[in-house]
Amino acid sequence: MLKDIEAVIFDLDGSLVDSMWMWEVIDVEYLDRFGIEKPDDLQACIEGMSFSETAIYFKERFQIPDSLDKIKEDWNAMAWDKYSHEVPLKEGAEAFLNLCAEKKIKLGIATSNSRELVENVISVHNLKAHFGCIMTGCDVAKGKPAPDIYLAVAKELEVAPDKCLVFEDIIPGIMAGKAAGMSVCAVYDEYSIPQDEQKRELADYYIHDFKEFV
Repeated sequence: MLKDIEAVIFDLDGSLVDSMWMWEVIDVEYLDRFGIEKPDDLQACIEGMSFSETAIYFKERFQIPDSLDKIKEDWNAMAWDKYSHEVPLKEGAEAFLNLCAEKKIKLGIATSNSRELVENVISVHNLKAHFGCIMTGCDVAKGKPAPDIYLAVAKELEVAPDKCLVFEDIIPGIMAGKAAGMSVCAVYDEYSIPQDEQKRELADYYIHDFKEFV
C-alpha cells in the first residue's frame, strides 16, 4: 500500500482518532438546550461538512437563535474535555506514524473539524511534530466530498496527488480522496458499520486498524 507513496493524509475523526461516537453525544446535548430532539437523519445530512458548514446547517434547520460564532464556540467547549480525556488514537496509529517517518513519508491532516479542536487532539497525543500540514474544511471553498481539502494538503506538502495515500472512515471522505486523484484506504469505524460494504467498494484498500501495518 505504501509503495511509491510520498505523502499520507489522514482524516481525523474516526480515521486517526476514535471520536465519532462523541459528536453524536454532543449533537444530542446541544439540541436539548433548545428543547429539540435530534432527528434520526442528522448524521447522514452533515457527513463531510466542514465545521462552519455544519454550524450554518444547524442554524438554518433548527432555527438556532445564536450567531454562527457562538454555535461553534459552544461546540468547541463541549468537545474540548472529551477530546482531552476520552478520545484515544486508533489502534496502532502511533506506530504507523513512526513507520511513515522511518520511510521519509510526509504526513498531513485533512479534517472537517475546527482548527482549535484538531490542534488540541494533536497536542494531547504529542503528535504535532509528525505533521507537515494540518488543514480544516474551513480553510477551503467546499467540504468533502469535494476534493478541495485533499488537494490543498498535497499542495502544501509539495507532493503530487497520485503520490498521496488517504485514510478515511466515511463515504464523503473516501469520495473526496478519490476525486483528488489519490489512493484511498477505508478505515473501519463502529460508527460507520452500516456503510462498510460501500466503503470497501469505493476505496482502494480497507483496514480494520493500523496494527495491520506494523
